Amino acid sequence: MAKSTAENTFLRLKTVLDVLTEGVWSGDALNAGEVLAEATARVPFNEHESELLSGGIPRGHKTLTSATAKLVKAGWLVKGRSGWTITEDGMRATVAYPDAVSFATALDAGTPVPADIQVPAAPAGFVRKTTAVPLAVVPVEAAAKKPAAKKTPAKKAAAAVGKAAKVIEDAVEPVVKAVRGKSSAKASDAETAAEPFEDADIETHPQPEAVALAGDFNTILGAPENWAPQYDEAQMEFDFLDQLWKKSAELPAGHYTFKIALNRSWDENYGAFGAFDGPNHELHHDGGTVTIRYNHSTRDITIN
Repeated sequence: MAKSTAENTFLRLKTVLDVLTEGVWSGDALNAGEVLAEATARVPFNEHESELLSGGIPRGHKTLTSATAKLVKAGWLVKGRSGWTITEDGMRATVAYPDAVSFATALDAGTPVPADIQVPAAPAGFVRKTTAVPLAVVPVEAAAKKPAAKKTPAKKAAAAVGKAAKVIEDAVEPVVKAVRGKSSAKASDAETAAEPFEDADIETHPQPEAVALAGDFNTILGAPENWAPQYDEAQMEFDFLDQLWKKSAELPAGHYTFKIALNRSWDENYGAFGAFDGPNHELHHDGGTVTIRYNHSTRDITIN
């Protein structure tokens, strides 16, 4: 049975610490892209996580990179201009919470690593092994001997990780700064009672009161006018399980343009590539039912 996005993400977060610990043991300086690539290679994407978002980045990779802010908040990881550094508490956490359930529970609850846990030392004869495929030039002779294998969706997604790492790092840097600068809040009773992996995604991002598909097809949906985020006919519905805003509609074949508008106004709106007040999204539709999904934590949309 395939693991949920939440469980996979916690497994990858644990793997991030494992990979960084191995880097300390071997003396290798690992950049964020290498760490993320290795984590996703060891815990591959499922079909849902392999889906490429509008920026060409796998959903699971973007979820993981955003989720690493949890490691920073726990004091287990430090993100700097020179790369990612694991703290002693982060190394100790890999021993104290060796499985996904205990790791997820401790990370979400902010549980300190027990004081009696020692910083792990490298096992005798340790040699760091990598699972991720390095981005290297393959000799022509070698390429000719072996026919190219057909890539599965998960492999295609994994191949995009290295290219996407820098883009995502830039995107989540404000989140990391906010986590560092924000004083710790009191844990609610609901948080302490929650079971790990209960939700489909670990991201808990504040959501707007309303999200509209405002574009040149609003009248087809029954609204009095186009480009009108204030009407009910333009509103998307929030799926708590997926943490996505969704809208399905029957549209005739044609070329359409639209934006994502929040809270029934144009004060906050997002266009192509999630840019604030950016250029219009474009939809080339063959006719029939179309479903548009919007992720407010990443500003990405998917259309199918």
